[in-house]
Amino acid sequence: MSTVNGGISFWYAQDGAPAPREPLPGDTSADVCIVGGGYTGLWTAYYLKKAVPFLNITVLEAKFCGYGASGRNGGWLYNGIAGRDRYAALHGHEAAVRLQQAMNATVTEVVDVCEQEKIDADVHRGGVLEVALSPAQLARLKEFHAAEIAYGETDRELYGARETSARVRVTGAVGSSWTPHGACLHPVKLVKGLAAAVEALGVTIHESTPVTEIRPKHAVTPYGTVRAPYVLRCTEGFTASLAGQRRTWLPMNSSMIATEPLTDAQWESIGWAGRETLGDMAHAYMYAQRTADGRIALGGRGVPYRFGSKTDNDGRTQPQTIEALREILVRFFPQLAGVRVDHAWSGVLGVPRDWCATVTLDRSTGLGWAGGYVGSGVATANLAARTLRDLVQQDSGQSGTTELTALPWVNHKVRKWEPEPLRWLGVQTMYAAFRGADRREATGHTATTDRVAILANRLSGR
Repeated sequence: MSTVNGGISFWYAQDGAPAPREPLPGDTSADVCIVGGGYTGLWTAYYLKKAVPFLNITVLEAKFCGYGASGRNGGWLYNGIAGRDRYAALHGHEAAVRLQQAMNATVTEVVDVCEQEKIDADVHRGGVLEVALSPAQLARLKEFHAAEIAYGETDRELYGARETSARVRVTGAVGSSWTPHGACLHPVKLVKGLAAAVEALGVTIHESTPVTEIRPKHAVTPYGTVRAPYVLRCTEGFTASLAGQRRTWLPMNSSMIATEPLTDAQWESIGWAGRETLGDMAHAYMYAQRTADGRIALGGRGVPYRFGSKTDNDGRTQPQTIEALREILVRFFPQLAGVRVDHAWSGVLGVPRDWCATVTLDRSTGLGWAGGYVGSGVATANLAARTLRDLVQQDSGQSGTTELTALPWVNHKVRKWEPEPLRWLGVQTMYAAFRGADRREATGHTATTDRVAILANRLSGR
């Protein structure tokens, strides 16, 4: 059997495409208009409607809910957030600790809402295991582990090679760090269940309705314009398609493969009974999960960026990227060299110029936005949505400052990306540097991080 390439993602191939919702029928009005039917938009609609049931909320989605990263990601519900160190530098260590604590609690929040709303998203709370496979990776792992503890994550554990193998038998792993603040899930089951819960509350969702322009109190589409006091942009990696937003967030490409279901004997050889989400300390890192139906879904960077901030064609992935991901799978688990890859796909994630996730409401215009999650959006989107809810309520006089609106990522401003071709050249050079550094570190015997990778990080603002 050949590998299915594209078709949005394996998650949609497994769970089926959703029944289409009607597009916007014409000009209309709402109290809140949300642009984007992924996790951020749907969670925002959910929390706003729960807080203020009489609100008239309209969600506009260009394709269908979950077409973007929300239906293509690796299913990592975890407590990582992009930009924490920068926020510590800007606002102080304690402010960053509060942000991290909010992310820790967000993992539990998503799990709890799934239970309350009866969303069966194959959630399994096995934590996150990040492994080191070279002396340089081990040195970075120990620094990373110490930093997480300094941000208040005192329940994190550091393992040596033997303890790591007892959890997952990654060939060549010399150490790992594990946190309980993580879970694996089925991304499409989550987004479908969330959309259904939002509609049950009385929120209107229009699909096949691309928004071409957002301006104060207006969301413009080919089918009509929605007028609303609050227009919230929740478009993440597809933000560049909006008028005036080409250089706001860079649509970074990430790719994944899913294997055929493994046999009991193969799982016995690997371990992984705890179904931890699995990552590494490479510069061009990988991420993986053991799915509920016994596959390995594994991802990493393929072609990192398309010229002109273009996005993909329904997830189709280049053959060399599929092969590169398969090589990672076999390097981690050589006993799986003969395992079939059933599906491959790609998608985009939003990357700000300073690599910091943000949530904002401009009180002078009623325009709000959240995103720039840099690949950590499954949980971060939930925190962003609850924060947008609080910002809207605060602006409308329904509440005051809350713990969420006081977090350091709120109303953070960042400069735009460079124009082309500098943008394309910079990203291609950065990831070429990271891959070269990973190769040198894998064959080297020093605990020092490759100097080229250090330089690439500094130049990119990562």
